[in-house]
Amino acid sequence: MITPAFKVVIPARFASSRLPGKPLLDLGGKPMVVRVAERAHLSGAEEIWVATDHAEVRAACEAHEFAALMTRSDHATGTDRLAEVVAQRGWSNDTIVVNVQGDEPLIEPEIIVHTARQLAVSGADIATVAHPIADPADFFNPNVVKVVLRADGDAAYFSRAPIPYARDHFAREGGGASLPADFPAYRHVGLYAYRASFLKAYAGLSVAPTESFEALEQLRALWHGYRISVALVDAAPAPGVDTPEDAERMRKLFDRAEISR
Repeated sequence: MITPAFKVVIPARFASSRLPGKPLLDLGGKPMVVRVAERAHLSGAEEIWVATDHAEVRAACEAHEFAALMTRSDHATGTDRLAEVVAQRGWSNDTIVVNVQGDEPLIEPEIIVHTARQLAVSGADIATVAHPIADPADFFNPNVVKVVLRADGDAAYFSRAPIPYARDHFAREGGGASLPADFPAYRHVGLYAYRASFLKAYAGLSVAPTESFEALEQLRALWHGYRISVALVDAAPAPGVDTPEDAERMRKLFDRAEISR
């Protein structure tokens, strides 16, 4: 299968309420943001840019021969930071830009390629990833974002609520005891590929009412009529680093011999 040309942008904001300086977290002798860039490099992206608001992050990337751009410190979202990179670099409207989070040092290169390919093949404005939910606890967990798909594979809606709701099954079986067989419940994975044309338009889009209540940025795109194509994978990708506990777990993993240095 032909893989389209694509670029990767890694937003790396220095400040973090739970993990200040998170991009520079040492993992086996390299900063976490560099570990992420190394994984992105294995995807075959034609360009990889770290978008940061801190000189130390930029210096760390350049010390390991990865390109970095200084971006504003007041961006509300990672998407806003990507849009600034598109403007700085002058990328054309049809450029495919994959947003790889700067706290996912174990991200599989294949899923980056898969997401870029999904965008190219679907003709959508945005592509993202989801996988089937098997555990009832995940289905009813508001921290697990669910997505409902249309017949063409595009997203119909994203929610923290348990959707779609199997009314008769849950009434019969009780609460969240089990999920029905062949239940079309999917967990959304926060990996995105964008057309640069969408990123150029993003700053001018008003916040959707649903976005304000759900606290889900992707609902803004749906509200304004943009297509989000969803690539289905069998299971969840490797976890990222959000908490001090995650950081300690990742440090130990990278200290093992099997993690490449």
